Amino acid sequence: MKSGSLPPTYPPTTQDEVTRHVVAVAVALNAQFSEITEAMRALLISEIKELNEDQRLIDLLSASIEGNLETVLHILEHNISAEQFEPPTAALEYARRMAQHNVPLDALVRGYRLGQNLVLERSCAEILRQGEDAPIGVLASQRIVSVTFTYIDWISRRVIDAYEVERERWLENRNTIRATRVRELIAGRELDLDTAEAAIGYSLRQNHLGGVVCMPNTDPAGNELVHLAQVVAALGRELSCTSRPLFIPCDRSSGWGWRPLGRSQPTENGIATAKLLQASRPGLMLALGGPAHGTTGFRDTHRQAVQAQRVALVAGQEASAVTAFTDPGVRAAALMCADLEQTRLLVRNVLGPLAIDDAYHARLRETLLTFLSNANNYTATAELLSMHKNSVKYRIAKAEEERGSAIGADRLDVELALVAGRLLGRAVLEPPDQT
Repeated sequence: MKSGSLPPTYPPTTQDEVTRHVVAVAVALNAQFSEITEAMRALLISEIKELNEDQRLIDLLSASIEGNLETVLHILEHNISAEQFEPPTAALEYARRMAQHNVPLDALVRGYRLGQNLVLERSCAEILRQGEDAPIGVLASQRIVSVTFTYIDWISRRVIDAYEVERERWLENRNTIRATRVRELIAGRELDLDTAEAAIGYSLRQNHLGGVVCMPNTDPAGNELVHLAQVVAALGRELSCTSRPLFIPCDRSSGWGWRPLGRSQPTENGIATAKLLQASRPGLMLALGGPAHGTTGFRDTHRQAVQAQRVALVAGQEASAVTAFTDPGVRAAALMCADLEQTRLLVRNVLGPLAIDDAYHARLRETLLTFLSNANNYTATAELLSMHKNSVKYRIAKAEEERGSAIGADRLDVELALVAGRLLGRAVLEPPDQT
């Protein structure tokens, strides 16, 4: 039997008897209207846990139950066809409110199934009470099952549509408000703390770790922002965050995240984080700020993450999956990104041929930078690079030979040029001789 149709046609006498019996059941249930609505309300509250959390939803639920029950009994009493159904206003408003309160759609649909079952139980009880002939009673039961199924199938589609439209609109508006408040916080605007926290759904009175996560090569047909939000949530679990991280879309392929740290200041495990990113989606890039406290810290750690991202973007494919502002040299590299042309001149003029972008000169640059970072200590440098001390001395000598002079009064310039070469790569280095 197709949805929306009545049971097969019976002989006129039998059909009339069935209709009379169905009408009698509807009239009897109408007399029990208040009792049935209260029983249905109590059933749904007990069976659907999400309703226990908001009295406003419970109040609207009562209106929705009354509207739907009144419609079903009206259909049964007057033998109305599916084409004449009209959705109760309260039912549609209840669906919209469920969407606004983030109640799962399954809970909404399940409520209708539970309500139908209760109506059928009451209908069967009334058929037995009236003591009609068994064949007529069975046929009347079949018609009531068919009508209620048709109605529930029809109204479910209507309330699902209302739910999904409202959910999309609500999320868009909420995300717009959240993004606006976050941008105001980043800009340093004075906001009421309680109001700001309520709007963004995140506590500002704690330590934060800001980050920028992006997917440089996006799929136009994919939902990258959902995936990036999931990555931020996974990173929060890695740090055992005290509550859910905050994620704000920046554009189609990147987003800003804040991980709530409470009072702790954990050390980010770059290797573990990089593995998590690669397992999640190859090509993902994460830039991090440093842990910071309060509203000012919320802004500062984000700005640091943005600067770290700038370093990663300039480095391009040579960048690591994770770039942290607190990593050695990243602060300086971020400043040098502001004027890449001058940075290239610095690298070229200070390093000379040592700035050539090939494997040989890269080894010399790395050895020299490690040596300078460790107070010219050959032994410490050898340990860090897993080399013999004499090999370190040889490479330092070759590096000075390549640049054309020993490290002297220009030591700071040399370190800056080496940091730029390490973190910004071919964006500031000299291309190899192609001849």
